[in-house]
Formats: sequence, structure tokens, C-alpha cells
Amino acid sequence: QVQLVESGGGLVQTGGSLRLSCAAFGRTFSSYAMGWFRQAPGKEREFVGAINWTGNSADYADSVKGRFTISRDNAKNSVYLQMNSLKPEDTAVYYCAARLHYTAVGVADYAFWGQGTQVTVSS
Repeated sequence: QVQLVESGGGLVQTGGSLRLSCAAFGRTFSSYAMGWFRQAPGKEREFVGAINWTGNSADYADSVKGRFTISRDNAKNSVYLQMNSLKPEDTAVYYCAARLHYTAVGVADYAFWGQGTQVTVSS
């Protein structure tokens, strides 16, 4: 079992930046690939990006590529989502999720989920 707790959300203006954190508790964090997803009101949860268990490979949705960066610190059992050049369409609840070893883009591919943190980008 892995428990995930997100933090760092908030209100930011268009063009601003936020850094989300996700702390993991439980089994060996370094064995898990970590994903970030988001869900806007009335929309399905969508893939944002993910980083593999070693931290040497990351994948991103086209909508955030070049603006968002995922990193991890296995010594701190944490993963981060650095969000730059934020747009109003980035407004959503952001979730971190965990699965063993390798990244994936599907919601159903991840076994463990955090409760989410709200990000609101004002125009």
C-alpha cells in the first residue's frame, strides 16, 4: 500500500508558476513510477505527465510539454510537478498517482492515488 499526499496548489495569474509536491508513505517509493493527472469540472481525469521509478525518464501530455517538468527525490519519498507559463485551461484538481516501475498514461494503469490539490489560473 502506498499513501500519497499532494500539496502546493493555489491561485495564480496567467503566466505564473506553481510547484506541486506529492509525498509518499508506505512501501518503497523508489520502486514506483509516479504520474500526475488533472481533472477540470465536468471533464474526465486526464494524464499530465509521469516519471519512471529511477527518475531518468519522463513523459508529458502534449498540452503541457515544454511548460511542466516532473522530478522526484527518492531520498525524500517525493515527486514534484513544476508548472510554468500557466494558462486558464490548466485550472483543475491535480492528482499524483503511483504504479510499479514504468510510466503509463491511463488512469486505470495506476493503483494508488492522492486526494488532489486545486490549481486555479486566473485570466
